[in-house]
Amino acid sequence: MKAVRFHRYGDTDVLGVEDVAPRPLGPEDVMVRVRAAGINPGEAKIRTGALHDVFPATFPSGQGSDLAGTVTSIGADVTGWAPGDEVIGWSWERSSHAEYVVVPAGQLVRKPDPLPWAAAGALYVAGCTAHAAVEAVDPQAGENVVVSGATGGVGSFAVQLLRLRRARVFAIASSRHRDWLASQGATLVEYGDGLAERLRGAVESDGAGTVDAFLDFHGGDDPRTALALGVPPHRINTLDYAAAKALGTRAQGSVQGTSTQVLGALAEAAASGRIEVPISRTFPLAEVRAAFAHLEHDHPLGKVVLLP
Repeated sequence: MKAVRFHRYGDTDVLGVEDVAPRPLGPEDVMVRVRAAGINPGEAKIRTGALHDVFPATFPSGQGSDLAGTVTSIGADVTGWAPGDEVIGWSWERSSHAEYVVVPAGQLVRKPDPLPWAAAGALYVAGCTAHAAVEAVDPQAGENVVVSGATGGVGSFAVQLLRLRRARVFAIASSRHRDWLASQGATLVEYGDGLAERLRGAVESDGAGTVDAFLDFHGGDDPRTALALGVPPHRINTLDYAAAKALGTRAQGSVQGTSTQVLGALAEAAASGRIEVPISRTFPLAEVRAAFAHLEHDHPLGKVVLLP
């Protein structure tokens, strides 16, 4: 099969597509023909070595967690799945950016028929991370929640999950995505100097009082901005784990959000139209370098997806 590989840390030029053998099928495993696999900022950070101390790569390294596709074969002890079944799932072996992937049967859910492949393949990392982050701050109806990085892969899910909880959402993002945020009932607040003052002004002008919770998917100074706005640390969730440790905030992410129950619920919500899966662009597997360049440099709305 064709699969993404890199043999050293570096920029997108270290990525290649090589002929490799799938790992052997164990008794509790399922082999899936991958139809779509989302890409994520964390994978770019692993590739550059920025996360070496936490998630070191073993070379040659595969890549990818998100997956959606069709079952081709099952292990001897697998029940509930059969060749031809359409599934959504995840790999914890950095292996889904490939034509085929082998994963434990317990890491798959059934793909709803109405859900397009690209959307199905974009759900796992971003959707489960957003779910965990929203759960961490426990938003109530009518509360004011700020989301930084609100139009990225994770942020775009979080904005919608907050809407379903009837929270007021103040979205820190680029004005390029104003229309999409408005369609979700979110108030845009642009990045830049004086962010805390603009957020405070936006909340006050809306007659909404103060900021109750803050979801940070951007990093940098945003967790400190949340504290400056008077948000209690236990109602701030950031994916910047070092900042969370230093400041005493929450840091719930994909690990805490990962379960077949959460993934299945996200799939049903997307299939029914209760949430949208914004897809910025799709790329064939052979164009994996271009896909990551788009993700890392163009600040796209929503997800970027490989179609092996």
